[in-house]
Amino acid sequence: MRATALLVSLAVTSLLPTAYAAANEPSANAFQTLDQQTRQLSRVHSVVVSYDGEITHEFHQGGPGAASPANIKSLSKTVLAAITGAAIEAGIIESTDEPMVELFGEHLPSGIDPQVGDITVAHLLAQQAGLERTSGSNYGAWVASANWVNDAMTRPFVDEPGGQMLYSTGTSHLLSAALTHASGETTHSLAQRLLGDPLNITIRPWLRDPQGIYFGGNDMQLSPRALIEVGELYRNDGVVVNEAGGEQRVLPEGWVEESWQPRGTSRWTGDGYGYGWFITQLAGEDVYYGRGYGGQALYVIPEREMTVAITSDPNPPSPGGQFQQRLNRLVEGLLAKNDE
Repeated sequence: MRATALLVSLAVTSLLPTAYAAANEPSANAFQTLDQQTRQLSRVHSVVVSYDGEITHEFHQGGPGAASPANIKSLSKTVLAAITGAAIEAGIIESTDEPMVELFGEHLPSGIDPQVGDITVAHLLAQQAGLERTSGSNYGAWVASANWVNDAMTRPFVDEPGGQMLYSTGTSHLLSAALTHASGETTHSLAQRLLGDPLNITIRPWLRDPQGIYFGGNDMQLSPRALIEVGELYRNDGVVVNEAGGEQRVLPEGWVEESWQPRGTSRWTGDGYGYGWFITQLAGEDVYYGRGYGGQALYVIPEREMTVAITSDPNPPSPGGQFQQRLNRLVEGLLAKNDE
């Protein structure tokens, strides 16, 4: 009797992983609802969903297709953070504690505030440089300036480095410049060599500033499927597994955990912000996401083994601050309980 009970127990236990996976995977009904809701968001071009490492659903209704590069706007900040992590793994940067000025070397602008010396790579990644923002109402004048790096670095301090989150594309651009000067390569070259090649994706050249520094934190061109690969890299703790089963570490050990640790708070959503990723909860699950103007988004939901990429019309006018919440609801629908 005890032997029979043990066999039954083992049989039930052996079924648990399969049942658990089935409960986690979005149902056919969930995908149908996703498509219906997305059709109501005419600005959205593509939605791609990956479950357990495989793309399981794609929806497309305009703009570039799921395999074609799209302007991901400020979602570029999330990709730039991945490039930075890969540069640390490759030994180009020592750590996130390294001061920005050490990476710039002789390329530092003259007449900078001594407090600039306190800004670290971590501060740039987490949007905590403390410098006056170049985004929002300051953006037009900044990109019209003759030297984007000098303009961003010589702005007045409105907080100390490591203080509040001050969302600023100028801060990300300083990170791109730091990568360029520290490596002797362009940010694009680093992006393709350290991130694109291991992930088997193509990262096209994008906009440069007047001095030839690739725009840090805006206007990168990646397809939704390529974005899925970036998200999967984080879901798999910075490791890529090739077809032969071999592993390649692309991001430093512990990088993902550090990246998903809230270091500041968005003044617009209240969500936490780490190294290029926002942190929130949807449908009771921990969710990490990057976002860009117009409805560009990349979501990673580790406990559900899911990654979702969304691309939309990147052109003005803005769809409004509530549009991100509408994208969030698309993802929440995928996380609903599977009753099939």
